[in-house]
Amino acid sequence: MISAAAAAVIGSLAIFTSILWIAWRESVTAEEAYAGGLAASLGRAAESVIVDTREMLAGLKDPGLTVCTPDHLRAMQDAGVSRPYVRAIGYWNANERVCGAGFGIEEGIRPARADRIYDSGLIAWWPSAQTEIGGTRMFLMRYGDHDAAIDPRMLLELGPAQERKAALWVEHLRMISVPLDAALPSPESLPLGVSLDQVHGRVLSRFSQNSILPIDVVASEPLPAVVARHAQALTIAAALGLLMVGLWCYLVVRFSRYELSMAHLLRKALAAGEIHVHYQPVMDMVTGVCVGAEALARWDLDGREAISPSVFIPVAETSGLIHEVTATVLTQAVRDMRKFLLEHPGASINVNLSPEDLKSERIVEVLKASVDDAGLPASAVKLEITERALVNTEISRALIRELRRRGHQIAIDDFGTGYSSLSYLESFEVDILKIDKAFVDAIGTEAATSEVIIHVIKMAEALGLETVAEGVTDLTHVVWLLEHGVELGQGFLFSKPLSPGDFYEFFESHRTRDLIAA
Repeated sequence: MISAAAAAVIGSLAIFTSILWIAWRESVTAEEAYAGGLAASLGRAAESVIVDTREMLAGLKDPGLTVCTPDHLRAMQDAGVSRPYVRAIGYWNANERVCGAGFGIEEGIRPARADRIYDSGLIAWWPSAQTEIGGTRMFLMRYGDHDAAIDPRMLLELGPAQERKAALWVEHLRMISVPLDAALPSPESLPLGVSLDQVHGRVLSRFSQNSILPIDVVASEPLPAVVARHAQALTIAAALGLLMVGLWCYLVVRFSRYELSMAHLLRKALAAGEIHVHYQPVMDMVTGVCVGAEALARWDLDGREAISPSVFIPVAETSGLIHEVTATVLTQAVRDMRKFLLEHPGASINVNLSPEDLKSERIVEVLKASVDDAGLPASAVKLEITERALVNTEISRALIRELRRRGHQIAIDDFGTGYSSLSYLESFEVDILKIDKAFVDAIGTEAATSEVIIHVIKMAEALGLETVAEGVTDLTHVVWLLEHGVELGQGFLFSKPLSPGDFYEFFESHRTRDLIAA
């Protein structure tokens, strides 16, 4: 139950945080689209104003107008009135403002130095104390003999968002901000898009465009205001997260109860002798002779429903029943195959040991008692261990050494799917290497594992180990394996796992090469 509780807590946290993170990312994407649309709109508006003002000033150079006449003054007035961002237009002769229209002072504005002089002849002064009219710092543009004072506040319309602050940069010079004293970082200090300023508790956005002039807009909004705008989506995500957490906890509880019930049923099955053993023949693929079998545990629940070993063996391992399962299989296999093994001294039965079995000497005692009581040599029972069992090196190495000293051969089962390497195997005393079905299946295919089997075989040869191929299902497998020096195999090509009686019949029909040939 402790592991189930841990799974429930970890899974719940992972599910809930994942859903909230996804919802937050969606909100950030929406915020980027929202802020980006606003910034792009502001940028286009500012660019349009600058281009339009330049074209207006160029249009006032009409050769048909006599300067400072009523017609000329009316033309400047009409141009200014039709453009709400223009506050004044003036005509200059060198450094003297001769006449003008709008709200500018009569003598005009004479800043000391231009901020930008363009190749087209356009001259620009950014808002400063030198361009101030009536308390507002103007953006001045001069083209030819005319100039225009533009109210930069008209370039940055933020709409009803009272908490939002923004600033406009044109050609990397700050032109205007809303409010005027807004403390905002420069565009160069921010990445494009939306970023979080945790120090000041605000969301910053920077968007740029450079179709005619380099224009940057930096906007700021308090984090609570941004969260409030996306509160509905985040609330829905939180509700969905809680629902998924509840579902996950329900599944964990159901699975835990299932494991507990399976463990209870398995304990009853062991006590009632309902665990039985089937035997899959191991064949000499050169002669076609059966040389032994692998003992495989089987469980028919209530004599009807077959429970797969892939289900009840993990349950046995987690519930501490694996020792009983192994002992049951071992004693039953020795009892079932005693006559066969006594009559055929060269044959053997393979019994699987779990990693848990190699953590205590109990299996050594059970094995010795079973073999001695049956009057069998230790060599009649071979023991299969997985690569996972080799990880617990100190205890496993000692038990393996003791089992081999008594005469049992040790086989590594499902080789190639776990931890083993040549140097690792050298540190263990083993005799047989069983090639996993996954590598046998890849024979003759383009799969990457089709090359691995060659290295596995060479590894076994280097260590002087006997090799047995598992999962042989096709004659092409047999041909390839024999060509590469693998002579023993088991799989459905030869036989499925058989009951003791069926195995005896199978063995009798595969005892010699002559009978096979017949």
